[in-house]
Amino acid sequence: MLVYFAGCMATYRLPNIAESTIKVLKHANVDFKILGEDEWCCGSVALRTGYVDEAKYMARHNVDVLKAAGATGVVTACAGCFRTISVDYPSILGEELPFEVIHFPTLLKELIEDGRIEFLKGEPITVTYHDPCHVGRHMGIYDDPREVMQAIPNVELREMHKSGKNASCCGAGGGVRSTNREMAREAAAIRIQEAEETEATILTTACPFCTFNLRERVEHAGSDLKMLDFPEFVANLLGL
Repeated sequence: MLVYFAGCMATYRLPNIAESTIKVLKHANVDFKILGEDEWCCGSVALRTGYVDEAKYMARHNVDVLKAAGATGVVTACAGCFRTISVDYPSILGEELPFEVIHFPTLLKELIEDGRIEFLKGEPITVTYHDPCHVGRHMGIYDDPREVMQAIPNVELREMHKSGKNASCCGAGGGVRSTNREMAREAAAIRIQEAEETEATILTTACPFCTFNLRERVEHAGSDLKMLDFPEFVANLLGL
């Protein structure tokens, strides 16, 4: 059984991300369930700001409810949740997880390869992609979201001059935005400038933290960029 782990940002701050993820999964006829109120914060920010005991407490709860739900796989569209559950949980709990953890763009790539999602050719769209630190630097995943975009007939990907392993941080992760908001905003402003240099019309990323921070800067700067999290971007193209 696949369980969709929404994460705090997509549940409480940017609910359209969770809604879009669910729409895409249903569109592909994926059999999945959600935990609802049984899902707790993954503990990423707590862990990275030194609250290890609190993070371990949340990890224990989440693993137990995922086991109870019969999860054989867990998909999340949150880069922080993905890194925390797949890498940190086994470390802080001292046990292997009885389920696979997969990031949404990776699952989407597999669904496209299996022919369960097809995109119709529409008006040309220019897109630039921001690599989240928790998925890129931490997990080494750079190609999956790009391969998804390459599979969409009307999408042209325009890379920023700092992308992939050399991508600039958006400034939001690791507890930075929670503890030093101005630093987070300054980092986001730099990234928005790098995105604008590509002359793309859409900026997308696969991390709600990045989306929240970058979207705020897009609005503050009055940029013409449209900031979409990856599930929102895909759901829009599928007309969901």
